[in-house]
Amino acid sequence: MGRVDDLTDPKTTLHHYLREQRAGLLAKLDGLSEYDARRPLTASGTNLAGLVKHVASVQLDYLGEVFDRPHGRVLPWFAEGAEPEADLWLTPEETLASVRDLHAFSAAHADATIAALPLDAPGRVPWWRAGHDHVTLHRVLVHLVAETARHAGHADILRESLDGAMGNGPADPNVPDRDTDGWSAHRARVEAAARAAGAADGSAPSA
Repeated sequence: MGRVDDLTDPKTTLHHYLREQRAGLLAKLDGLSEYDARRPLTASGTNLAGLVKHVASVQLDYLGEVFDRPHGRVLPWFAEGAEPEADLWLTPEETLASVRDLHAFSAAHADATIAALPLDAPGRVPWWRAGHDHVTLHRVLVHLVAETARHAGHADILRESLDGAMGNGPADPNVPDRDTDGWSAHRARVEAAARAAGAADGSAPSA
């Protein structure tokens, strides 16, 4: 993908960060079973496979329909009569392999659109309100980087709650090198600080 300091222009920079974020999101599925990848881990049903499916679907529309570059792929979860929020979870008929295939297809289509158009290329987002629906490729790329990064952050927390995996793997320089005891001690420090602050306004739970 290249180092950030190798980048020389705004489109290349935005494209780099989009690819980096979507690759990080996809990697959160690595090593998971069908059940763990798709099971709901929050009260609202958020799940890892659903996040990947959602981001791939969104990317297809923003770098497809918005710039009149149809991708030709049927997305049944957007059809009338589909299950509620069907782009955010997997039906029993879907598989992790199908989600990975969708992700790869979406990435290839997105990359082709980015390569073909200049940053000032005009587009229209029909699902945005009138008066705010006319955009450029530059604005859409910023939007997609933010969208993908937000959901990649969701995925970070979900994956850690599943099996403790953090960041981009053991070599991630942003994740401190701690063993289980070290992380327990760190969590205790954070909890102690929270209780000390909560004691001032009476919000800390009783011991």
